[in-house]
Order: sequence, then structure tokens, then C-alpha cells
Amino acid sequence: MRILFAGTPPLAVPSLEKLAQELEVCAVLTAPDAPSGRGRAPCPSAVKQAALALGIPALTPEKLDTEAIAAIRTLAPDLLVVVAYGKIFRAAFMDLFPQGGINVHPSLLPLYRGPSPISAAILAGDAETGVSVQKLAMKFDTGDILTQARVPLDGSETTDSLTMFMAGLGADLVCRVAEEMAAGHPPLAIPQDEARASYCRLVRKEDGIIDWTEPASLIERKVRAYDPWPRASTTLHGASLLLLKASVHPDTLGSARAPGDIVAADGENGILVQTGQGILKVERLQLQFKKPTDWRSFLNGHPDLPGMHLGTNAGVI
Repeated sequence: MRILFAGTPPLAVPSLEKLAQELEVCAVLTAPDAPSGRGRAPCPSAVKQAALALGIPALTPEKLDTEAIAAIRTLAPDLLVVVAYGKIFRAAFMDLFPQGGINVHPSLLPLYRGPSPISAAILAGDAETGVSVQKLAMKFDTGDILTQARVPLDGSETTDSLTMFMAGLGADLVCRVAEEMAAGHPPLAIPQDEARASYCRLVRKEDGIIDWTEPASLIERKVRAYDPWPRASTTLHGASLLLLKASVHPDTLGSARAPGDIVAADGENGILVQTGQGILKVERLQLQFKKPTDWRSFLNGHPDLPGMHLGTNAGVI
């Protein structure tokens, strides 16, 4: 069975590598090279780089128009495998694949349909998440489920760490499904329960701006959900301050201070910030134009922290 693989970010690379090892990937469909770095030089996607390393042709059309369809038709693919490609495929395109298409989505569909399911699960404080392999449908993430795997969460995960784990798990699942299809024994397709469907949107840079009137538990989850991007951020004396690691302090300290006030900053307590509900302990942080540091090193350079205020009273920078 000949597979056309469609994907772009690092999340998709393990699936491509696993499929190329076990089956025949005739080509890769990925996003065009995009400007990157200070020089804004064109840079290939993570999937294109992996494809070239594997000796697999990479197609990078701006649009899936008649020219792109004609090029793919010459490859005579049997199955389309999609991992984070980010485009809806029209019927004329799907007609190229006798065995249709399958997609890997890092959530327990129908939960968190959309572009940021990993961050969404962390933000919600879910006790578990998972990976789904679904049949491709005309609407994003609505296809019948072919297989799922559940992943327990212990509250320490970041989007960065969880993404890499889910990428490996997704690779195993999609390869198994593709092998079963190649053997003529596709898994049973189970329709999604629309009554349980939920959705997530694309994460925006401003989502990382901390509103100190929110509960400490939610701010802590944002620190993890927005790692590695856009990072949870506030300001100190007008300079941007990134919160890289934090935890909820077990004691309220009897404080009546305003949200955003630093209620303690010393070697015994650490850096403690009042929130709308509870105290947040900041454990690792990065001031604008400075290197990331732990809270003890930060205190050494900022002994006047106690009593200072982070952000604004409204929690908006």
C-alpha cells in the first residue's frame, strides 16, 4: 500500500518516520518553506526536513489546486495519512485515494476538536487526555474513530513535554491502523458522539498574559499550557517577565493584598504572589533581556521584590 503523508510541525515527524519504516510512503505533503530566524531566510518544515532525510519526495504546494492534484495522481497513492497538516481536503482531492484518509488527533475525540487540544487539556486541569486516529471527514476532527489511547495526567505536564509523548503514541497508533488497512482488515469505525463534542481554538500570543485576578490554580495551569509558546507573562517595573515554572502555595498567608502583589520574596518562602484566589509560588522566571533563572538567583539580583506589584491591577498589560 502506497501512502501519501500530510503534515507540517515536529508533532508529525514520529508518525512519518514510523510509517516509512513499516510501510511505503511514496511522498510527503507539507507546508511551503517559511521565513525563520533573524535573517528571515526560508526554512523547510520539520516534516519536509524529515522526509528529505528519509529520501522521500516532499511536495509543498501553496494550494491543493488542479496542478497539485495532478502531481499527486501520478504517484498513485492508496491512502492519505494526516498529522497536523491544517487544511481541509475537498472531495476532488480525496478521490485520489482508493482507501480514503486517516488522521491523528491528540485528544480523546470528540473532546477538544481544533488546533490546540494538548494545551486545552492542560488548561482545563483534566485528569486524562489521549490520542485518536479517525477517518478523514469534510469537517475538521469529526470523522469516525478507528482507535484511541488514553493518557493519564498528573498535573506536571507542559504542552512541550506532552506534545512529544503524544507524538510517539500517535505514531504507534496510526502505523498499526495503516498496517491493518494494508492487510485488508481495517478497524471498526465508530461514529463520534456529537453530544460530547467540545472545541479549542488556536492559541494567541496575548493568551499568555497573566490576569492576576484569576485563581492561582488556573494561572499555574497557564504556565504549563503555554510552554513553550507564548509563555505565561506579566511585567515587573514595566519590563516583560516570563513565568517558566510555578506552583500553588498551600497557605493563603492570611493576606489581604491586591492580586499581583508580591506578598513574600525571601529564602524561606520563595517568590509568592497574591492572586484572585490563593497564592502562586514562582519557581523559575525570566526577565526581559535576561537569561532564565531559578527564584533564588532572581532574588539575589532583586532584593527589593517584597511589596512590589506584577502587571497592573486589572491584570492586563
